[in-house]
Amino acid sequence: MSKPSWLRRFFSGLWNAITRIRLALSNILFLLFLALIYFVYLGGGTEAPPEKAALLLNLAGTVVDQKSKVEPLQALLGEPRPETHEVLLRDVIEAIEYARDDPAVNSLVMELDNLGYVGISKTQEIATALESFKAAGKPVVAVGDYFTQDQFLLASYADSIIINPFGGVGLEGFASYRNYFRETLEKLSVNMHVFHAGEFKSVAEPFLRDDMSPGEKQITGRWLEVLWGQYAAMVEAQRELPPGSVNNYINNYADLLRQQEGDSAAMALEAGLVDELFDRDEANDYLAELVGATNEDGLYEAVFFESYVRRKRPSQLTSVEGDRVAVITAEGNIVPGDEPPGAIGGDSLAYLISTTAEKEGVKAIVLRVNSGGGSVFASEVIRRELLRTRAAGIPVVISMGATAASGGYYIAAEADEIWATPGTITGSIGVFAAIPTFEKLLERVGVYTDGVGTTDLAGSLRLDRPLNAEVADAIRSGVDFNYRHFVELVAAGRELSPQEVDEVAQGRIWSAPDALERGLLDGLGSLSDAIDAATARAELADYQVEYVEPPMSPRDLLMQQLAERVGSLGVWAPSAITASLNKLLAPVANAAAELASMQDPRHIYVRCLDCGAIR
Repeated sequence: MSKPSWLRRFFSGLWNAITRIRLALSNILFLLFLALIYFVYLGGGTEAPPEKAALLLNLAGTVVDQKSKVEPLQALLGEPRPETHEVLLRDVIEAIEYARDDPAVNSLVMELDNLGYVGISKTQEIATALESFKAAGKPVVAVGDYFTQDQFLLASYADSIIINPFGGVGLEGFASYRNYFRETLEKLSVNMHVFHAGEFKSVAEPFLRDDMSPGEKQITGRWLEVLWGQYAAMVEAQRELPPGSVNNYINNYADLLRQQEGDSAAMALEAGLVDELFDRDEANDYLAELVGATNEDGLYEAVFFESYVRRKRPSQLTSVEGDRVAVITAEGNIVPGDEPPGAIGGDSLAYLISTTAEKEGVKAIVLRVNSGGGSVFASEVIRRELLRTRAAGIPVVISMGATAASGGYYIAAEADEIWATPGTITGSIGVFAAIPTFEKLLERVGVYTDGVGTTDLAGSLRLDRPLNAEVADAIRSGVDFNYRHFVELVAAGRELSPQEVDEVAQGRIWSAPDALERGLLDGLGSLSDAIDAATARAELADYQVEYVEPPMSPRDLLMQQLAERVGSLGVWAPSAITASLNKLLAPVANAAAELASMQDPRHIYVRCLDCGAIR
């Protein structure tokens, strides 16, 4: 038998080599995959937690009820920045609660320099956990270079506040300012056709006026005053200052600063807003003594709250069994169809509610709402699913976050109970439609539109033609119908007459205390209070709380966990240019986001645009 030719032996050897390399790469990828799973779900390291440490609340970015969808490649390859980072409110509260009962954690430190926004409503919920932590005999310290108004409200709940000698506390009060486009639209020859039901449905004003109407100033001023009153009272109570101290600090800022020869840190200290002026080294020495331990770098020993809560919380791979209250989050604009976390899809949220209600052991549902509304159609889909859930004998309780207005209130109105934080913005019971046409603008550049149609309405919704009078009448009728329906469903849900609802409706925005007084709410409290109300209605003694998220494939779940873990490990290096551009372009970005959310099939909306002033 002859030997194979050298050519055949060459290719055979090459193929064997390729096979071995392929098998080796497969084994390496498999081992990397196992390491990845370990990193995501088991902590990614074997380092034991310190025996004595502070819990570090190093909040960065925006505190939210539900994180937006994370793109894995962006999280893995992009540079982490505080302005794009999201912190889950539940993570903050549960980390504090775990640490309260953890003998290894003897204190809590808040480093808030990278905190972009948390808001008064979420601060009130975090404050409850901080008060419980302090009641356990464990001190809380806030340290920072400079505190913004939003950061300082949270910092005020510390036993001691430290700022840099070259820092300060920037307070200014609450305000609601908007851009008005009537003259711009006129100069551009753009016709904006706005139809609204509700005397105070101010969404129409930016297109029809150059300024805020006196009536809208009165309504907006009222809820701003209520929220600012809460802010000032919270700070003054925590800092043990006389009533009026916060307003005095702001209104006499220039004089007070002059008295301190321009030293803003000394001014804050003199006003009683802070306790110590330490540079970073001095602050670290102070905290190291407080904690009683330092790490290998000489810094005070601390555990980061995000990694800490992941370690303490039961794994997501562990199923929840037995009787339980299911918590579902609805955050963002309400739009038709399916939407990922961070927005509210009418179909996707309705499906999540229905599948949750069908689970064995789910005895009540708490829907956490943080939304200024959106599409009437999508809101109606969600409302009807909640009604079906109640008809099946499962209590539904609403927990309102920072905002639950217009469409956010629409989906909440017929629940068994509605709870809101004292800092919630709600109401805005009104309806509008807005359609721009550009026929005059096109004519200015020599473009004209002409043609034929088979009916009087054919082609009547083209944006390059004047709005057909019959179409305008039809839209106006649709807006009026939906407003009456809105009022009637609120009346049915709140056990009020339509006349009583209409008196508090008309598009008015209410602070939570005012809404409670007018029968739109059942109580003021946190998500925890709403859960307690749901358990009482379901008559549960032994139960668990299940936080329900949209269904995800194992691959999507793995990639999301990986993206979040990698993102939390990043070192914040914000660019001054990026931050400045973000602030400068914020109005344009917000306007673009609002336009993108206008997706109702009939172009009719229950949306509160003013509610973004205080989130």
